Amino acid sequence: MSTTNGDSPQDTRFWHPFADMHAVRGHEVVIDHAEGIWIYDSEGRRFLDGTASLWYANVGHGRTEIGDRVRDQMSKLEAYSTFGDWSNEPAAELATRLSAHAPMPDARVFFTTGGGESIDTAAKLARQYWSVLGQPGKVHMITRSAAYHGTNGFGTSLGGIEPNRVGFGPLVLDTSNVVYDSVAALEEEILRLGPDRVAAFFAEPVIGAGGVYPPPDGYLEGVAAVCAEYDVLFITDSVICGFGRLGSWFGVERWSLQPDMIVFAKGVTSGYLPLGGVVASARVAEPFWSEPGHMFRHGATYAGHPACCAAGLANLDILEREQLIPRGAELEDVLFEALSRLGAHELVTEIRGGTGLMAAVGLDLDAGPSVVADVFAATRERGVLTRPLSAGLAMSPPLTITPDEIEQMAAAIGGALDAVLSARGTAGAR
Repeated sequence: MSTTNGDSPQDTRFWHPFADMHAVRGHEVVIDHAEGIWIYDSEGRRFLDGTASLWYANVGHGRTEIGDRVRDQMSKLEAYSTFGDWSNEPAAELATRLSAHAPMPDARVFFTTGGGESIDTAAKLARQYWSVLGQPGKVHMITRSAAYHGTNGFGTSLGGIEPNRVGFGPLVLDTSNVVYDSVAALEEEILRLGPDRVAAFFAEPVIGAGGVYPPPDGYLEGVAAVCAEYDVLFITDSVICGFGRLGSWFGVERWSLQPDMIVFAKGVTSGYLPLGGVVASARVAEPFWSEPGHMFRHGATYAGHPACCAAGLANLDILEREQLIPRGAELEDVLFEALSRLGAHELVTEIRGGTGLMAAVGLDLDAGPSVVADVFAATRERGVLTRPLSAGLAMSPPLTITPDEIEQMAAAIGGALDAVLSARGTAGAR
């Protein structure tokens, strides 16, 4: 193995996202196959997929019917542009089904290839919506601290995780963040800027990659009311929270919200093929659909890709047939309570969760700068995969996980915490 040059066959030419390639090269963990909630590496080791890969394998791995549906579609029509008046059956059918599940009546669906593209789509659509209505000055967009909205141009600029924003030079202008849990902070920012300048407010129903922060009671209803009062578009980023993760189709239904737009991706295909999009309310769609000459000059090459939409249709079939959509709510207390038993550990600062099948174990960074990496690695050694965050570990397993398997996951994390604490030469739990 070589980590000093590119000549060794054990080195890699694959530049991994969100990776320190100096550390990764020569040390990749190669995933070989997966089934259900389990994945297996090239050395035969088995891991419980405690994060549904990157928050997306909602129906679990190895669902052959999704592959069969994609194969059948590719044998008929593998791909074709949907620009202009071109369409295809899978894209049209998936848009119809998603619109029917949306909490906004008469919704329309714009397809992309993932969450980051969907955020940029929603941001550009929000600005152009106001321009079409004769208010081109409404361009400012507000998001929250700890928010993650992908890594494209608008998403990077809108994000509230500071390390993801630095080192890229000037970002998109007319964006700002407010504290993630304060309705008053949003209203103050709108008034500071002037409502005639603010186009939209973006919010994840439950903040995901920024640390798994459920909304305080009344928060989402409160910001929706503020947006309505000052005529600001309310856009929910349901990329992580949709398709059963919070126990409903788009995550927002449990608060009876009807956003102006919903951004989705990940669970729409359970990651079997790349797909995302924006569900637009009738209000947002109306000026583009009812009058000529208002073209939304935006779109991904593979928008409405028939094979990807076929994967989405097969995935929706599974979610509906196996009644997996409610599972996020049915298992939220099971996951939260299992992890809460770790809350007294000396390395743990808090347990966050209880809203959907997602939770986080906060870790004490005073225990050492590598504590997150160490607990992550020790948990992986015990056969469970978690997602390392800046100050803890996140869990978001497939919706098919059982309560016993959740207990197994929590036990592995507990063992990892004890092992890391012991290695640091300290003792006991609080």
